Amino acid sequence: MEKTLNIEEIISKIDKGEVSLSKLEEHLGNANLAVLARRVYLEKKTGVSMPSIASTIIDFEEVYGRNIENAIGAVQIPVGIVGPLRVDGEYASGEFYVPLATTEGALIASVNRGVKAITLSGGAKTRVLKDGMTRAPLIWTPSVEEALRFIEWTKSNIEAFKAKVSEATRHGSLIDVQPFIVGNLVWLRLVYKTGDAMGMNMATLASDKICSYIESSYDGPARCISLSGNMCTDKKPAIINRLLGRGKYVIAEAVVRENIVENILKAKPELIHYINITKNLLGSAVAGSNSFNAHYANIIAAIFIATGQDAAQVVESSMGFTWTELRDRDLYISVTLPSLEVGTIGGGTRLPAQREALRLLGVEGGGNPPGVNALKFAEIIAATVLAGELNLLAALASGHLARAHEKFGRGVVRVKR
Repeated sequence: MEKTLNIEEIISKIDKGEVSLSKLEEHLGNANLAVLARRVYLEKKTGVSMPSIASTIIDFEEVYGRNIENAIGAVQIPVGIVGPLRVDGEYASGEFYVPLATTEGALIASVNRGVKAITLSGGAKTRVLKDGMTRAPLIWTPSVEEALRFIEWTKSNIEAFKAKVSEATRHGSLIDVQPFIVGNLVWLRLVYKTGDAMGMNMATLASDKICSYIESSYDGPARCISLSGNMCTDKKPAIINRLLGRGKYVIAEAVVRENIVENILKAKPELIHYINITKNLLGSAVAGSNSFNAHYANIIAAIFIATGQDAAQVVESSMGFTWTELRDRDLYISVTLPSLEVGTIGGGTRLPAQREALRLLGVEGGGNPPGVNALKFAEIIAATVLAGELNLLAALASGHLARAHEKFGRGVVRVKR
């Protein structure tokens, strides 16, 4: 009764403007009570009951100040698995059951068929080519001459930059500085190793330290006018990420035997290859796309949501290229993901359900040595994307795409009683 009385009192104060909805945690001293008060107030204010949003296992004492503000509860998304998926990577080796959170009927069934075809053909080979999170501060100088002098100065101060990074984080390190000039403006695209964290916050804090050092130590007129100058590039599709990489630059490939293509995927290798050339390559080129694939975003978004990744980074993480070749009568297929931004610590990976999903993959938390869990995770994602891409191309080649969505996406399948 005491909590109910407190809720009623706080709702009255909100109505009178004495307490802000955004300050309830501070006022009540308990994040879970604040969530309850905020939701009850909204229910009374709007007349909309929210029992489903209220149903959650999340302890808001754990996530307040880290993952959410103005919380009223949580939403649930169905999670399914695909697998077993055999992966032969530098970091991921063995068979994996991969969780995908989605509301799109047919997606998991589709990816799972590709998983079966790849696993029966010996699995997916995966490799991470690059690993580096970026942040690109924008530096003002008065002239191109000064801009060039400033860039030369940065080259002789790399060690000082690295020392400043160590003040901001124990887990990250500066590995490259990529300068770009337009007129009198300079972008320093700073590249960091970030261990098992996706690393965006780490890169931001470290870059701020470097900017402060520049403004206090450079002997000319230069100042940081924006900590992010949009050449990082974060949460936007960008050719620079496609070319230079951001996060994990990872490739997955497989040779799928002809009999498996025909018996499991119900298609012909030569037709899948032709669809890839005409749809993914030519079609994307005609459309002016930055990306040449069928549906990487489908798989990556589902894995991101299931495992607590930054969902907005699906934008750049789903850029990439699908390539196919005919090897005698078999089909070679690869996916290249130059900007896969993932981590196994920090952000949403702390949430209980997401931790379980990462645990299922064997990548929960920090690795030993640091960084190996995130690299393993990246290889598993790439292999899963490969499976999804293979099956969609096969479905298009065989004419089964609409039929699959009719069966799994419109409630046609029913459990027999």
